[in-house]
Amino acid sequence: MTIRRSSNDRLGVLLVLAVGTFTVGTDGFVLNGLLPAIAADLHVTESVAGQLTTVFALTYAVASPLIAAFTGGWDRRWLLAGGMALFTVGMAGQALGTSFAVVAVARLLAAVGAAAFQSNAYVLAGALSSAERRGRALATVAAGMSVSMVLGVPIGVLAGTWFGWRAVMWGIGVAAVLVAVLIPLIPEVRVPAAGLRARLEVVVRRPVARVLLVTVFGTLAGFTVFVYLPVLVAPVASGAVLSWVLVGSGLGQVIGTTVTGRATDRFGPARVLAVSLVGTAAVLTVLDLAVRSLPGAILLAVFSGVFVGMLMVPQQHRLFTLAPDAPTVALGVNGSAIYVGGALGSALGGLVLAAAGPAWVGPAGALAAVAALGIAVRRASPTTSLRSARTATPPAR
Repeated sequence: MTIRRSSNDRLGVLLVLAVGTFTVGTDGFVLNGLLPAIAADLHVTESVAGQLTTVFALTYAVASPLIAAFTGGWDRRWLLAGGMALFTVGMAGQALGTSFAVVAVARLLAAVGAAAFQSNAYVLAGALSSAERRGRALATVAAGMSVSMVLGVPIGVLAGTWFGWRAVMWGIGVAAVLVAVLIPLIPEVRVPAAGLRARLEVVVRRPVARVLLVTVFGTLAGFTVFVYLPVLVAPVASGAVLSWVLVGSGLGQVIGTTVTGRATDRFGPARVLAVSLVGTAAVLTVLDLAVRSLPGAILLAVFSGVFVGMLMVPQQHRLFTLAPDAPTVALGVNGSAIYVGGALGSALGGLVLAAAGPAWVGPAGALAAVAALGIAVRRASPTTSLRSARTATPPAR
């Protein structure tokens, strides 16, 4: 891996990447809160408008590994800039679209741009840091996504109420332009070149595949509850009060992501991952009891956010260790696994809610977290152990 250092200020680079993930994350999360306004403006039902989220998720899931595979030796800065430019075009298309079809196509373009930017942001964060500080670097970039839930989503929904949903799309587009302008400040980074077949082979390596499966089930556990949290807490938190519960969830994710960086560097990714999944399972098991009061609902949102927020940093760290020859592909597919898990979690939560009622949504998510833990510890590769995580040779620079 080649890195040409044009600046010694790695924190500044990480902050640029974090602002980018914040921008992409705001777009990904804010749409649900704007669905009624979007549906009315485009003259479709809310269920149809909700498919805009599906379009984004599926496009991201497919585009992320393909972009990683076809751009082997490219300077990562070109991918960051190109991705953010395409994302901006997608945001403008959504703001200007007068029909569902046009907005859906724009949503697709935004998803491709988000996939190009986000997976490569994590690649740069890992490549620009030493092995001892890689967890903190990844956590800094991941914090942008978590902060988008705490600040970006509430601000976006509030702005949508005041100025309309199209103004929110324009605002996100402007933020994307600002990030694109700052990308030239990032040092040049090139990953080792490899053919398409060799890169895709990384995905079927058994240890890598196991990590990706843990990502799917771990994300599935969180989304089983998160998507339907407004329904689950409705008896004690509705209207403006609901926003406090949602902010609590986002704040918990920020705390979890921040703590996880140092914890991963100190204790190793395997132990931190276990804490995340065990904690998620425990919190979701008592969900029905917690949501019977407002304080309980807020505490549940915060703690579930903390444990869910602890998931991705150790997963990304493990992929860097297991696939140092092709981290772009591994992290790109991990991004796809997140969106696959989100889609499956949304479907599972909806099925349980309809068939068994809200009391069983939490336990269903807890079972998914237990399944993820079982996959993570079953025949665990020595490479992912605490000892090997500390002694693994980082990619050549």
